[in-house]
Amino acid sequence: MAELPRCRQATWADVDRWADRLAERIRGQGDPPDVLVGVTRGGWVPTRLLSDRIGTRRVVSLRIQHWGVTATPSGAAEVTEELSGPVRGHRALIVDDIADTGESLHLARERVARDGALSVETAACLYITHSKLIPTYFAEEIDRSRWVWIIFPWNYWEDLRTLVERTGAPTPEQAKTLLSEQSGVEFPIDDIDRVFPMNAPRARGARSRTTDR
Repeated sequence: MAELPRCRQATWADVDRWADRLAERIRGQGDPPDVLVGVTRGGWVPTRLLSDRIGTRRVVSLRIQHWGVTATPSGAAEVTEELSGPVRGHRALIVDDIADTGESLHLARERVARDGALSVETAACLYITHSKLIPTYFAEEIDRSRWVWIIFPWNYWEDLRTLVERTGAPTPEQAKTLLSEQSGVEFPIDDIDRVFPMNAPRARGARSRTTDR
């Protein structure tokens, strides 16, 4: 069994609060950007929320992936899909959900600048102080000594699936106990059962899957 990280489960109320705070700080600097660049996949929802709040309707995506497993606070980033639209001559704001290692935002800033943006700023809901890049705008700062793995609403099932697999538990009930003890988050047993590995050994009397899962 791999050691699990401490986790924090973000809610949609958290996301709304972060988006409001980001929008307020962006508007406070004058004219809004001409184009928003959403770092997908994690930055796509915050990008859309900011688009609505600050009135920037031009939105493009840039897909950047980290190679590794959930809850590894380090790792390289790689562009896997180029910008979905032109940014040349525009004032661009790159948006991601979190600046943790800072690799994604750093790489995105380089790519957007290379493609001819007039100016490039960055925004993130959360900024961890060990990030190699400090976003131009962020809604909440988290000291590196308090690092936890943030489970965003748009990544809930993927993160839960990875965490459950890392417990190595033979039953959903045992996985729930390990997750509670190590991650600090109380996941519903029905959710754990939904993502439980199909080929995992099941103990006698273990909870059976419902027919729609």
